[in-house]
Amino acid sequence: MGGWFRKWSRDPQLVLGVAFLSLFGLAMIYSAGVTISPQRVVQVAWMRQLAWFVIALGTFTVLSRVPVAWLEWVAVPAYVMSLVLLAATLVIGSGVGTAAGTKSFIAIGPMRFQPAEVAKLATVLVLARYLASRGRSPSNLRDLVAPGVLAAVPLGLVLLQPDLGTAQAFVGILFATLFWAGTPVALLLLLASPVAALILAYNTIVWSVYIVIVMVALYLWRYRLYLYESAAVLLANFAAGTIARPLWDSMPAYQQNRILVFLDPQVDPRQAGYHIIQSKIAIGNGGLFGKGFLDGTQKRYDFLPEQHTDFIFSVVGEELGFLGVVVALLAFGWVMARLTHLASEAEDPFAGLVLMGIFGAWLVHIFVNVGMTVGVVPITGIPLPFVSYGGSFLLMSWVAVALAVRVGHDDDRVAA
Repeated sequence: MGGWFRKWSRDPQLVLGVAFLSLFGLAMIYSAGVTISPQRVVQVAWMRQLAWFVIALGTFTVLSRVPVAWLEWVAVPAYVMSLVLLAATLVIGSGVGTAAGTKSFIAIGPMRFQPAEVAKLATVLVLARYLASRGRSPSNLRDLVAPGVLAAVPLGLVLLQPDLGTAQAFVGILFATLFWAGTPVALLLLLASPVAALILAYNTIVWSVYIVIVMVALYLWRYRLYLYESAAVLLANFAAGTIARPLWDSMPAYQQNRILVFLDPQVDPRQAGYHIIQSKIAIGNGGLFGKGFLDGTQKRYDFLPEQHTDFIFSVVGEELGFLGVVVALLAFGWVMARLTHLASEAEDPFAGLVLMGIFGAWLVHIFVNVGMTVGVVPITGIPLPFVSYGGSFLLMSWVAVALAVRVGHDDDRVAA
């Protein structure tokens, strides 16, 4: 590896991984525009993505060299500013592309940006600063209240847009940072238990069995939890089960349909189930070696929806086949492994927590995006990092890389 590249990137392994994914994404976005009925927006998407890629590299060059102390100092102001921007989207926000039905973007002249992308990194920084400043690991539910609120506020504002896909990233950030801060896994499971109760409330018998399991777990933990903590967990689970039906009834029809077609796409094959059916067909068509770059039939004949954004992975599966999918997933695995390595080598708690916060956000994006293309999770409209089309998303992903490189090499003692 050339000395200039090592000096510029500061972490060649991580930067090469994300650079490969970014260039790979450019190629697939270009392919997504090659159809029998060309749409100019999709045809020029790869050029716009390339422009944002160049901007992202310049931004990375600058931010990867700022003092780490600045990142700690800016954590709170950035978090507050991101909340203001998220609140502003509810008033002046607008949708665009696949998010046309949300208030996710703010327009400044011809430019549009998504405040939620800023909020994710701001939340990573503020959680890292808070947990690092405590000096001890969270050991009870009371210790989780403050970090839970820090993540819940931006999550709630994003849900009001409404953008369920992006909101899930805040959950990943919270649990990844809490885990790295030393929170017992059993305590994290108790924290997540009301969500499970909400999901399982569709069946009274299943929900009842689950509540018994929670009660047994609380009994086994009786010497580690205060009485009010056990009561709070139990009440939260009962509350989740109680509101499940009213919450379902209050959901817009399109959101209900997304869940129903996740369970059975044939319930509505021409409307809500169309996306996942076509995505599965495309990936299945790819076989082992794929149909060839630019030659995907589902993509070429416009059967595959949102093929340059949410369903870009379906294009990968159809044109490059199983081998192409494996290469892409290995590249993501390489990047995620490098983040965990840097976190494990970091001597500063703040650095390790920042790295794991980024890990948590990306893990949610990768799992949900890939999962929805093959039907293992409901469709929520969440992009694939570095690969899906989206200028502000690509830029902020590279900002995250810059933060990871900077905190991971603060004292140059991290193993290469």
